Amino acid sequence: MNSTELKGNWNELKGKLKQQYADLTDDDLLYEEGKEDELYGKVQQKLGKTKEEVQKIISDL
Repeated sequence: MNSTELKGNWNELKGKLKQQYADLTDDDLLYEEGKEDELYGKVQQKLGKTKEEVQKIISDL
């Protein structure tokens, strides 16, 4: 998923991620334009998954 798709669908994706992974908070999922890598890093750390796994989770939503 590229940054344009991520930005455009973020509110929907954020809700789905929070439903699927209760450990994630609003602070973990705070999206700031241009900081996609930071977002992936926070989610990665919280879930204990690799960046590729996190990208796949988001793409699959």
